[in-house]
Amino acid sequence: MTSPHLKAVIFDVGGVVCRSPLIAIAAYEREHGLPNNYINCAITARGTHGAWQRFERGEMSLFPFYEQFGRELSDTKVNNPAYVKYCKRRGLARPDLPETLHIDGRELFGRMMRESGEFDDRVVEAIRRIRAERRWRIIALTNNFSKSEADIIGDAPPPKEKFPSFSVQAELAFLGWQDGATPPRLRALFDDFCDSSTLGMRKPEPGIYLLACQRNGIKPTEAVFLDDLGMNLKTAQALGMETIRVPIGGSLDALKKLEAKLGIDLTSGGSKPTDRTPSRL
Repeated sequence: MTSPHLKAVIFDVGGVVCRSPLIAIAAYEREHGLPNNYINCAITARGTHGAWQRFERGEMSLFPFYEQFGRELSDTKVNNPAYVKYCKRRGLARPDLPETLHIDGRELFGRMMRESGEFDDRVVEAIRRIRAERRWRIIALTNNFSKSEADIIGDAPPPKEKFPSFSVQAELAFLGWQDGATPPRLRALFDDFCDSSTLGMRKPEPGIYLLACQRNGIKPTEAVFLDDLGMNLKTAQALGMETIRVPIGGSLDALKKLEAKLGIDLTSGGSKPTDRTPSRL
């Protein structure tokens, strides 16, 4: 059933338009013998004041973030109880948890960013078809790190004793950010690019959704929002947006739901799931 009242389609980036960094987290957990979703629980356990949350709001530069991120993820005194609560909520048997842990924040973040540096070509093609209709605003709403090189490094480069071969370009290459954290090719897909590090808010805070709507002259009830995380969709629903969840590997089904709402073809002629080769940003 179509939704003729819609004036905008709002896309998350990582996990929707691009591959999910959660893929890299899951691989890291397997390699290091950590339970599934342990790192995600550790990130969310900090509420709004953790390194991850502060970095997404643009409150930390890169190298202080690496240090605090690794320190927080390695803190089993906080993370183990958080994981126990997660298991209880999900009705899961509690696995053995690490007594001690050392997670290198830079290594993990680098893997996450390189993983998410690939487009989902199906979603990109769908955006192009929506744009060709000229009937809807196409908006990115992302928890992102869209900073200039100076902002990324901060007031001073990292200590030489710890990073003897440091250079800005080498660090950007390590992260897969040779063309920036949000390359021009990515930005060009959207009429407006709302990212958390620029706006000083992050999903699922209601304010960033409302600001995205205000910037584009729409009401929340006039938008459909696609995201891979349930907590982000929950806020959107509470504000009156229509929502579509995009699980890992599930972009085709999500796009079929979107084309039903918009009343246009977004999926015919696309590659099969086994054929798709993600494009580099």
